Amino acid sequence: MPLTVTDQITLADWELTEQFVRSSGPGGQNVNKVSTAVELRFEAARSPNLPEPVKNRLRRLAGRRWTKEGAVVIQVEETRSQARNREIARERLVELILKATEKPKRRIKTKPTKGSVERRIKAKKERGEVKKLRGRVD
Repeated sequence: MPLTVTDQITLADWELTEQFVRSSGPGGQNVNKVSTAVELRFEAARSPNLPEPVKNRLRRLAGRRWTKEGAVVIQVEETRSQARNREIARERLVELILKATEKPKRRIKTKPTKGSVERRIKAKKERGEVKKLRGRVD
């Protein structure tokens, strides 16, 4: 079933791959038998649904989770339930893509006010005087 991120972005089945592996941590005898941890792989670089600027921001946001092949890998082993770990992984992927869709605001350069410049220079002069007085006494 396709995963809907926004009205414009829907991820197809072929873009998502889930692999279940054995989880570390508590679980008793169950931990050695059942593969509850999920590894969700999203082929972001090949995705036709993501615009190029969103892909670039996603690459930066994903960090170490971005592979050389251009996939985002999300690993979850929080709960003992395979289904719940799968849901958590999908939620995290949606959050990451939503964060990548937000355009960062451009910084507008501002000038310091005349008063703040004068106060800074006055403070520098006072500090210089203090340091000058530390010199050798004749």
